[in-house]
Amino acid sequence: CRQVQGTIGYFHHQGCCQLPIDLKRVTDTLSNLGQSPNVGAALIVSLGCEGTDHERMVEEIRAAGKPVEIIRIQELGGTSRAIQAGIDAAQRLVQEISGLQRETVDISEVVMAIKCGASDTTSGMASNCVIGYVADKLVDLGATVVFGETTEFLGGEHILAKRAVGGENGPIGQKIYEIVDRMEKRAKSVGEDMRGGQPTPGNIAGGLTTIEEKSLGCIHKAGQSPVIGVLEYSESIDPKKHGLYFMDTPGEDIDSITGMVAGGAQIILFTTGRGTPTGSPVAPVIKVTGNPETYEKMMDNIDINAGRIITEGKTPQDIGEEIFDKMVAVANGELTKAEVLGHKEFGIYRIGDTF
Repeated sequence: CRQVQGTIGYFHHQGCCQLPIDLKRVTDTLSNLGQSPNVGAALIVSLGCEGTDHERMVEEIRAAGKPVEIIRIQELGGTSRAIQAGIDAAQRLVQEISGLQRETVDISEVVMAIKCGASDTTSGMASNCVIGYVADKLVDLGATVVFGETTEFLGGEHILAKRAVGGENGPIGQKIYEIVDRMEKRAKSVGEDMRGGQPTPGNIAGGLTTIEEKSLGCIHKAGQSPVIGVLEYSESIDPKKHGLYFMDTPGEDIDSITGMVAGGAQIILFTTGRGTPTGSPVAPVIKVTGNPETYEKMMDNIDINAGRIITEGKTPQDIGEEIFDKMVAVANGELTKAEVLGHKEFGIYRIGDTF
């Protein structure tokens, strides 16, 4: 990546000694990321004996119309030769896509992901309400919004299920209950209770007292629009079916963002009460805080101060319109603070153990 301008690496440690279900997840996630509208071309670096299906990745990325190449370290004879082959391949790919130009598209083509992390009492009072306003506006304009964090709406799943198209007893509503139950059973299978680990120590220090309080604040991000679909982790969003989706992701920031971007999200709106520097190598992350003190402390990481709802009497609509304008500016090439600082955190949510 340092030798060839215009390239970004996704570095992860998965692909070997995993259960088949995780090997498939890694393959699906990387393949979908290679097909992202934010990606121009892909170079796959393989050791040569992984359990992941690199050939399928190549086929699927190529079928999506992206230039793609693959190098295998073992076949090339080691690291030094692989680095040279990778530089040559990356140079060819960058040159091939260098003539691409921005094109004007309708706002309905936007796929936005919403995420919260390091929440505090101001998250539910300010920043998440604002993101909910933006989410509803985008859906009303015909765009697509995806949110995740199954662990973050424990105790509030019935609220989301009732918003599902077809009601809580329909297939989408039942899928919401299913993924919550599945997540809790997974924790109990190793002798843990998810509700015992929530809220997190940082949430508690920020004033949140119960998981239900945290969950209700988290759900605010999704606005009031009906839920039209529930996706598995990194599952592709139907480009012809616009609206509000839920994706089964963890609460952990990096793995959650990776899954939603693999699903097709082009931009992330990320609210934080206590502050976080998290970014993504694939999609710009716009940071919003509802805590004016956090904004002052972490101004170099946070793009929007929604705490003005508390300190200046601004309305969620006022700040929501500001964030909407920021989102459009970022879509047109303006850098977020996470991008300027080079934050490109990357991780894939694992289902089982590594053996």
